[in-house]
Amino acid sequence: MMNQEKPTSCCCVLDASTYVGFWILKRLLSRGYSVHAAIRKNGESVIEEKIRDMQATEEGLMVYDVDVLDYQSILISLSNCNAVFCCLDNPEGYDEKEVDLEVRGAINVVEACARTETIEKIVFSSSLTAAIWRDNIGTQKDVDEKCWSDLDFCLKKKLWHALAKTQSEKAAWALAMDRMVNMVSVNPGLIIGPSVAQYNPRPTMSYLKGAAQMYENGVLAYVDVEFVADVHIRAFEDTSACGRYFCFNQIVNTEEEALKLVQVLSPLIPMPPRYENDMQGSEVYEERLRNNKLNKLVEAGPAC
Repeated sequence: MMNQEKPTSCCCVLDASTYVGFWILKRLLSRGYSVHAAIRKNGESVIEEKIRDMQATEEGLMVYDVDVLDYQSILISLSNCNAVFCCLDNPEGYDEKEVDLEVRGAINVVEACARTETIEKIVFSSSLTAAIWRDNIGTQKDVDEKCWSDLDFCLKKKLWHALAKTQSEKAAWALAMDRMVNMVSVNPGLIIGPSVAQYNPRPTMSYLKGAAQMYENGVLAYVDVEFVADVHIRAFEDTSACGRYFCFNQIVNTEEEALKLVQVLSPLIPMPPRYENDMQGSEVYEERLRNNKLNKLVEAGPAC
């Protein structure tokens, strides 16, 4: 039986206006948690407007404006919280400059948690791209939570999303261990879900840079955002959860699966003309991703 915290805690979701952060926020509220929605100043977004509207009707919701480079603003949003769900996706996508900003933001969040006495756990939202990019990935049989993307390879190939996620997660882990902060990370595949093309277009396209190589190497995978949100909450509630968790529903290793993904992401990715009428392909690539650790967490008990 899973050891669970009762939903009487107050949790902070930072940044709640990201696609994943918003779904974690909604799931937490539906389970009876009080939530501090920490929103970065990225310009008014549709999700941010939704959260500010929700504040008028959700008794357990408080909204905070934060700057992840402003340590004090983070501390204020963490006041009286027991857990932090750290979701630092950049809604504008990724470039070389954003890599440094995300790393600095991750460090500030972990340090702020270390200085907040009530914080019991950080659930750090990372990505599969922090594990799947290096020269020999196509020859590795099992790609699991022990694997990390090679920083030099990511820099050379200008894989800014992978570089940001790898560096920020590594920095967060190093500081969390040094400051003795309880942290778990969730590494989702490409995130799909309701209106993803509308609400999360640029991070989606940033993730997909190098998609053909991911596909051929058997490491292209996607996951539904509602499942991702539930996994984050399980990682908090299960007191035995530790380390990293690969999180995906489907590995894309056939043309048929690849075309299904293109359809899900429409209109972000146009359908290749030769496939508009022919949806059957024969090429099958070897699956390399493993998520046995996640399966144990999920099987331990429901989070909804």
